[in-house]
Amino acid sequence: MLKSQILEKLHKKHNNLNFEDIDDLFNIFIKKMSNSLRNGQNIEIRGFGTISRKINKEKIVRNPKTNEKLLKSKSFKLHFKIGKILHRKINGFTDSQIEDEV
Repeated sequence: MLKSQILEKLHKKHNNLNFEDIDDLFNIFIKKMSNSLRNGQNIEIRGFGTISRKINKEKIVRNPKTNEKLLKSKSFKLHFKIGKILHRKINGFTDSQIEDEV
């Protein structure tokens, strides 16, 4: 799903808000998530999942073309752990079965 499609659905559901306001709110939400991850905090959205930051250690790598050894600095990657409700929805459980567990 594209950002524009998400914004259109939100605009249809909340037609009392301008499209520009919904776009601003969405951008603020994404920016807050990015800043939280940059600062080392995890993001947990109940029923959806948890996003955390993992460290790729500093290591020596080899360029296969020139066989030159290079130092790759420490970097980060994102790790997503799916929430129970989203997992059950994806795997075909009905809504009544999901609501019983919540």
